[in-house]
Amino acid sequence: MELVRILVDFGLVVLIWLVQLCIYPAFTYFEEKNLQKWHATYTWRITLVVLPLMFTQLLVSIYQLFIDVDSFTLSYFLLVLLTWILTFTIYVPLHKKIDTQKNKILTSSKLVSLNWLRVFLWMLIFLLNFLKK
Repeated sequence: MELVRILVDFGLVVLIWLVQLCIYPAFTYFEEKNLQKWHATYTWRITLVVLPLMFTQLLVSIYQLFIDVDSFTLSYFLLVLLTWILTFTIYVPLHKKIDTQKNKILTSSKLVSLNWLRVFLWMLIFLLNFLKK
């Protein structure tokens, strides 16, 4: 289970850095009309990659919490839970705004700046694996 956790955490770290450094900044280069078309395709495709990783990470964190409650498993679970909360309260609404409202480029820029929080959290989650006893 530890290997699965580390691999999934690493996968999310690589993914979030690609999103932060390449994908989200690229949104600002689109004209609004083209961004709306591409964004609909992008969100569907990226969900096929992100959701299985996030679900696996959540399930592993819950499983490990039930098997052995200690400072590592509790911290790990709370950080994973926080990524879920932030994703569905901040980032999903911003993506919906890109799909439905004007000022798509401004919303895209906001997405880039706010996404540093998820970069930090997923890096912290990954690095936590190496602090475990």
